Amino acid sequence: MYHLPSFGVEEEFLLVDPETGEPAPSNNEVAAQARRRGIELQLELSSCQVETASGVAASSAELHAELALLRRTAAQAAEASGVRLLALGLPPVTPHEFPLTDTERYRRIGEEFGMIAHEQGICGCHVHVEVPSRAAAIKVSNWLRPWLPSLLALSANSALYRNTDTGYASWRSILWRRWPAAGPPPFFASPEQYDRTVRMLVDSAVILDPKMIYWDVRPSAKFPTVEVRVADVPATVEETVLLATLIRAAVMTALNVDGRGDDGGRLPPAAMRAAYWKAAHDGLSGHLLDPANQHRAVPARQQLDALLQRVRPALEDLGEYDRATAELERILTQGNGAMRQRKIWQQRGDMMDVIDDAAAATAG
Repeated sequence: MYHLPSFGVEEEFLLVDPETGEPAPSNNEVAAQARRRGIELQLELSSCQVETASGVAASSAELHAELALLRRTAAQAAEASGVRLLALGLPPVTPHEFPLTDTERYRRIGEEFGMIAHEQGICGCHVHVEVPSRAAAIKVSNWLRPWLPSLLALSANSALYRNTDTGYASWRSILWRRWPAAGPPPFFASPEQYDRTVRMLVDSAVILDPKMIYWDVRPSAKFPTVEVRVADVPATVEETVLLATLIRAAVMTALNVDGRGDDGGRLPPAAMRAAYWKAAHDGLSGHLLDPANQHRAVPARQQLDALLQRVRPALEDLGEYDRATAELERILTQGNGAMRQRKIWQQRGDMMDVIDDAAAATAG
């Protein structure tokens, strides 16, 4: 029997003008309205973004109820501020640049990182899962590496950008990897090696501080958790809960295996880069690189089923296997955020229709 770790989720959302669909620099106003309604929103780098953070959850049902409440309340706060809340990885309609939130830290990031910071507007989903130690977090990170592209494909929700189809299911992940410490983490032999790498990045002024470690898995700096950050913000609460449940089960599985290795071995950098690109490009509707045989691509459905079966013992201990299986089948049949964006865009050719659908899906 596994220890059943607690978990929680942070979701980032876009704020857009209801008439034009363009990002709206209104995060301070929306946060104030949300506070009046009893929830705290975090301000992100771009002033057209806000973030919600769930409490610590013990079950998927508990997490679902809280995320639904947070989304509904944040959407109401946005409406009261004259804007709309969207769970999209990127804004479909964009300005030349995104105004930054006016704090000392964000101003400094804007000065140091230039256009990378000023073309942000990127919304992800961060899943925290309880672990017993930093060493355990590093072990989980190593084990998860080959499965990160599968989780990215599952959550892909940023196919449209700058009024066009990007050709990618997750263009967010392509833009996000421009940051110097973003994307898949290296394979670390120990927490000490992790710490040395972070110190090198800070001491060489590649990043300002350890908070700018944006790798897709990292030990949390604030909580006794491992934080998995690979996903676009999913379109719906149900998709977020499935993502978080699979990650929770994967963490349990990783902690139960012998040694520090991942199932697919230490994927070479070229294979990891190829797997990420393929997942970002194809998403759920195409093929993914098979980590067990890096010379072939398999249908995304097949790869996600392999992940589901790999973590099945943990899901069964959580009492979540049937729910996760049914929800994954529903998403594979009906499509995830990127697939729904494209379908509406191809059928109607009006980006405001895409935004209307995203707003409805966001609030449930």
